[in-house]
Amino acid sequence: MTNYRRNLIEGGTFFFTVNLADRHARLLTDHIALLRQSFRATRIRHPFIIEAMVVLPEHLHAILTLPPVDRDYATRWRLIKTAFSRGLAKGEDISHSRRDKGERGIWQRRYWEHTLRDEEHFSRHVEYIHLNPVKHGHVKTAAEWPYSSFHQFVRQGKYPADWGGK
Repeated sequence: MTNYRRNLIEGGTFFFTVNLADRHARLLTDHIALLRQSFRATRIRHPFIIEAMVVLPEHLHAILTLPPVDRDYATRWRLIKTAFSRGLAKGEDISHSRRDKGERGIWQRRYWEHTLRDEEHFSRHVEYIHLNPVKHGHVKTAAEWPYSSFHQFVRQGKYPADWGGK
């Protein structure tokens, strides 16, 4: 087994995929206000920029940029996940190993992170984020999905309103 090391770059821009433990749950969209508040509270204590983001029922994708002298995205994700979990009523299935560690069964323990290297790389990941609800069959066009930074990109003139869909 390979010993995976995270790429910790001060002020870096990273693409993340973060999943719920139950891939059939709808907690993220059903509790979108709580998720947004979890992000806001974390950003107050540990600033970061959300460059692009999409929230689907059971996972999310985000591109985050850290401050110039900061490389600690792990703390940010821990705080976001903890705040969200604490805001939910208990009752989810919890494995013995999670119960023994005092954990909830809301999130997958790990998340996927990828360092973005340049503007082209960044743009490809932004497109992936905005097309994700279409890819998963939730909507036919990116504009139809309410939990996405796509709408902000349209307001800023970066995309036409009819971009991204069939």
